[in-house]
Amino acid sequence: MGSCLSSESRSPHPGSPASSSRKRKSSKKRLGSRNSSFDYHKEELLHRIPGRMFLNGSSEVASLFSQQGNKGTNQDAMIVWENFGSRTDTVFCGVFDGHGPYGHMVAKRVRDALPLKLSTHWEVNIKSEDVLREISLNRGSSLYPEDASLISEESRVSIDVEDTEKHTEVFQTLKESFLKAYKVMDRELRSYTNIDCLCSGTTAVTLVKQGKDLVIGNIGDSRAVLCTRGDDDSLTAVQLTVDLKPNLPAEAERIRKCKGRVFSLHDEPDVARVWMPNSNSPGLAMARAFGDFCLKDFGVISVPEISYRRLSEKDEFIILATDGIWDVLSNDEVVKIVASASSRSLAARSLVEVAVRAWKTTYPTSKVDDCAVVCLFLDSNSNNFSTVSITKDNDKTVMGMSEGGNEMDAAPSPPALNRVGTVREDEVSAGSKEEASEQEELLPKMGKEWSALEGVSRVNTVMTLPRFVPDKEEKKASGGSKSKKK
Repeated sequence: MGSCLSSESRSPHPGSPASSSRKRKSSKKRLGSRNSSFDYHKEELLHRIPGRMFLNGSSEVASLFSQQGNKGTNQDAMIVWENFGSRTDTVFCGVFDGHGPYGHMVAKRVRDALPLKLSTHWEVNIKSEDVLREISLNRGSSLYPEDASLISEESRVSIDVEDTEKHTEVFQTLKESFLKAYKVMDRELRSYTNIDCLCSGTTAVTLVKQGKDLVIGNIGDSRAVLCTRGDDDSLTAVQLTVDLKPNLPAEAERIRKCKGRVFSLHDEPDVARVWMPNSNSPGLAMARAFGDFCLKDFGVISVPEISYRRLSEKDEFIILATDGIWDVLSNDEVVKIVASASSRSLAARSLVEVAVRAWKTTYPTSKVDDCAVVCLFLDSNSNNFSTVSITKDNDKTVMGMSEGGNEMDAAPSPPALNRVGTVREDEVSAGSKEEASEQEELLPKMGKEWSALEGVSRVNTVMTLPRFVPDKEEKKASGGSKSKKK
């Protein structure tokens, strides 16, 4: 959910995080400007790194595309970094969905800084393990090569076990690296003087693929889905992450233990939100996020959910996308759209265009959400797609907006996870209605004095905070360019 619900006639409640944030804006503005020049030069150097892509485009192994919705500044960000950590068989991918007044700045900062932190911690962990392994070998290994002839057949059978342990080692090393990188990233956001993260934040679904090993770190409600082939060679969508919403039992329990409140608004009973103990704000529609420090003492965390998968020859591609895609398309639909693209270079763009049309037809009174998609192809030597037909509306082709102009024996695949998205009440299946009713018993509704605004996106991440709107000085500095208001 890439933005906040607001109206030009609605102002932040007195005493809310938004109002206190606004009071500090002028005092922080001058201090933040001192860092702008330094940050610009760092970004310029970062963006010149070979194999690192963050704009709309494609490479041999990936396709990226992001498009601004109708709610203001595009708050989605994305990245693909080939040869990640100077490893030729490794790639890093991520999508980030910002929310709140400065969500676009938080998303881009996390996009730029998180991979560097992950790479640094990964390298440190590997070196530490190498030292421990060398010490272990020096203490327990034999000095005589002829001892090898004494190895029994039973010991030789353990090679498969050792291979499994190697995969476990890769996962544990990367898991620790992910946890440390996410922790340091969130702590760093709190210290920034030029980005107010009190009521702004971002989701993050990131992955590292090294050879056949895949490790994913996820916070928020962006999603990763794998396309694999079944025994009959048909395409199958496997959801690799869980949408970390506040209505998940474990998430809701943690938030309530920290004195946070979880409930839905009367006009959107299927959307659980996180609220401060004594203030009807900010109404965050996710349980984990970077930033959002007004809720960090009340149960919202930035600890990622880490998962591992051993890729197989049947696995074809992975899709990372913000909820601008998943709110209107199912996992199976997304997989078929990508698989039917005329070429890999157009896969991400094709998906975004279909999603935008789906927003306009399914929710004609809602504002289209920002969309960001990364398609990572697991077999870079093949450009074959299944022959899935999709009707294209040539008269309504949506042009994208870039930021700056410009593989295997597998373990059994885990079952696909149920979609944890938000849908309209008239679209909920019988099973989903039953689940929704159970959630309504768990999550009390707010009084009727609260009402969702019409003409806004169907689901907004933050209820009470406006999006960032450039002031007059910033407009002049950018050459008088006009920015769209919500």
